[in-house]
Amino acid sequence: MKIQENVPLGSHTTFEIGGKARYYATVRTEDEIREAVAWARERKTRFVVLAGGSNVLLPDEGLDALVVCVESDDVSFLGNALEAEAGCNLAQLIHHASERGLGGWEKLAGIPGTLGGAVRGNAGAFGPEIKDFVVKVRALDTETGKTREFTNAACEFSYRQSFFKRHPEWIITRVLLELEPADPAESAKLIERTIAEREKRHIQNVRAAGSYFVNPVAPKDIRNMFEKEKGVKSREGRVPAGWLIEKVGLKGARVGGAVASEQHPNYLKNDGNATAEDVRTLAKMIQNAVRKQFGIELEEEAAVL
Repeated sequence: MKIQENVPLGSHTTFEIGGKARYYATVRTEDEIREAVAWARERKTRFVVLAGGSNVLLPDEGLDALVVCVESDDVSFLGNALEAEAGCNLAQLIHHASERGLGGWEKLAGIPGTLGGAVRGNAGAFGPEIKDFVVKVRALDTETGKTREFTNAACEFSYRQSFFKRHPEWIITRVLLELEPADPAESAKLIERTIAEREKRHIQNVRAAGSYFVNPVAPKDIRNMFEKEKGVKSREGRVPAGWLIEKVGLKGARVGGAVASEQHPNYLKNDGNATAEDVRTLAKMIQNAVRKQFGIELEEEAAVL
């Protein structure tokens, strides 16, 4: 394991925002994760895990920490099962499985980041969530150095949540998924349609963390307003954060180089020169406006470090 110093972090995130890491290490195995954690503890330095770099906003001043970047790409197939290391790119896995005649999760295509990050945040899109396919998860407890296998139930999945998100001392290292037999050609078409739908909403290939806010549970009158206006039922009593941002008139709102996208206002994007402070200020402005008009507290889905 090689420790680098003063490494710029912006290029390691989808936001392309962030200062330098005091220390930086790339790891591939559980033993290397243990080594990195031990190195940080010996020096009384905190450590921060970074994988695909999506769903995170790093500070302009950088991190006085050891940033541990997990990079791994080992994948195996057995029957309808796919087992992969947590650092594997989710979009590439979906394509790879499709070519092998396995699907069911094509609507997750285009979600940025790694498999481990998707499991940690129970990523989902257009209905399905990653929890629908997880059989078990292997994770490392950085406090004890021991590993454990979690069943789907033990992962305690809920909307954009999991045991691992609530307990950041656990680092996901490997995931076993159960997929469905699929015709490769039909599966590929579904992936293409999913990507096209995401592009239509302008949520592909932009400098953003992904959806910035969690879709909140809303009072019945606000749910009724959403359902009447959009002609669709709310899911789990929630309404889209992007719809609320639009209703308070902040679609397209800008602070410095940070913009609430005109196409999908829950994507706070870096227009080229945004700082983390720009994004945080814009996010706070949105939260205040939604609270004032609807009495709803918007919770950040992106990890703000």
